[in-house]
Amino acid sequence: MKKAVLWDFGGVILSSPFEAFNRYEEQHGIPVDLIRTVNATNPHDNAWARLERSEVSSREFDDLFAQESAALGHEVRGADVLGLLDGVIRPEMVALLDRVKAAGYKVACLTNNTAHADRDAGRAAALDEIMARFDAIVESAKVGVRKPEPRFYEIACELLDVRPDECVFLDDLGVNLKPAAEMGMTTIKVLNAPQAIADLSAVLGFA
Repeated sequence: MKKAVLWDFGGVILSSPFEAFNRYEEQHGIPVDLIRTVNATNPHDNAWARLERSEVSSREFDDLFAQESAALGHEVRGADVLGLLDGVIRPEMVALLDRVKAAGYKVACLTNNTAHADRDAGRAAALDEIMARFDAIVESAKVGVRKPEPRFYEIACELLDVRPDECVFLDDLGVNLKPAAEMGMTTIKVLNAPQAIADLSAVLGFA
């Protein structure tokens, strides 16, 4: 019996930053998906992973990402990448979150993030309003581990007082879903909002 639904934030509640990465690459004459390739190279110890665990500052990340991207043939400043991270809120996913919560399920946000994001007041208030809906929030920048490290998912289960097999987890990255599935969670890879709504509704038995 499912008791909890765990939600990634960027790419699930928000539109994927990958769309912004591709626009940047097109505008700057950089090969498509170069930024994702940098992030996927040495994924547990690269600049991105270290930033999400709060092991480096945003200034250090700027230089480190530039070095790592240059090694792949095209220098991209880390500061530019950080400026591309804010996705667009998907209201239909927020409505789904509300429906799940109203049905009695525990809900948690599991997000790899950084402690260095600067947002205007209106944007921050809108995101805070969404975050207030969750019973628990696990942020890599605060807990010092990140998806797909198993400890990240264990922390979420402990905060909600549930077993992995009692959870459904939505994320847009297969690499983040794999360890959750191995722990016993039901996983849903989010490709777009309509698909995610249909898949979660089927798992939970919503009309």
